[in-house]
Amino acid sequence: MVDRLVNSEANTRRIALVESCFGSSGVPLAISGRVLVGEGVLTKMCRKRPKSRQFFLFNDILVYGNIVIGKKKYNKQHIMPLEEVSLDDIEDCSQYRNGWLIRTTTKSFVVYAATATEKQEWMAHINKCVEDLLRKSGKKPVENHAAVWVPDAEATVCMHCKKTQFTMIVRRHHCRNCGAVVCGPCSAKKFLLPQQSSKPVRVCSTCYERLSKALKVDTSKTSPNHENSNVNALKLSNDSSGDDDSDDEGTSAGTEQQHDQPKFYGDTTNLNVEESFNASTTHNSSHLPTN
Repeated sequence: MVDRLVNSEANTRRIALVESCFGSSGVPLAISGRVLVGEGVLTKMCRKRPKSRQFFLFNDILVYGNIVIGKKKYNKQHIMPLEEVSLDDIEDCSQYRNGWLIRTTTKSFVVYAATATEKQEWMAHINKCVEDLLRKSGKKPVENHAAVWVPDAEATVCMHCKKTQFTMIVRRHHCRNCGAVVCGPCSAKKFLLPQQSSKPVRVCSTCYERLSKALKVDTSKTSPNHENSNVNALKLSNDSSGDDDSDDEGTSAGTEQQHDQPKFYGDTTNLNVEESFNASTTHNSSHLPTN
């Protein structure tokens, strides 16, 4: 679909423009064989509220960032390798429509398109790029993905103890393993989740107990040296200091961005959007996490 754009001047120019819009806050994106497949604004469900984010779909990565000045300047660049990406459709509700889950090993979240047609286009193009990439590399789809964080607004009390009420003083925290909104005492420990971070991260009490038991079973089957390293990881997980609950909540210079239809480049005549979208929804239908 996009092979003919690999060495084209138009593709080179588009990628250079994306790089210039991110400026020093981003990394170089122009590499041999990379093609910009599409771009547009999607609404990303952040932990506090939905926010507009600029997305760029390449044939090997998905990039998004905060909108500082529409079509001119972006920051907080995030790069997601398409080999790790999996999409799950979600049903419409009274408040949000045209959404789906984007899952990776390190981060998973919900996005919404402005219309059903745009949702179908985005999902079809992303799925096609993932399929082509996996076929060329010979790799298998990633099975383990990071949990989707439950939005703050969906939890007025701790989802673990069901008692602690959140206030301006009593903070919400997120378990990095299951995504639940929990209070401090119910997430006082950390555990090493190698796919998400090289350091132990905050987890809820239930996940900590389950992960600890699984780790003990694994260490009993390994060599003494390996066992010692795992024990050290458990000790580290007892230290709950220095936790960071921040995410990409950065604000834009303006308020809501004016909507423009997404642009997709290359020959799409062989891309059956409806067929690809339906295949995704048939196999990956799911719902937003709730209380």
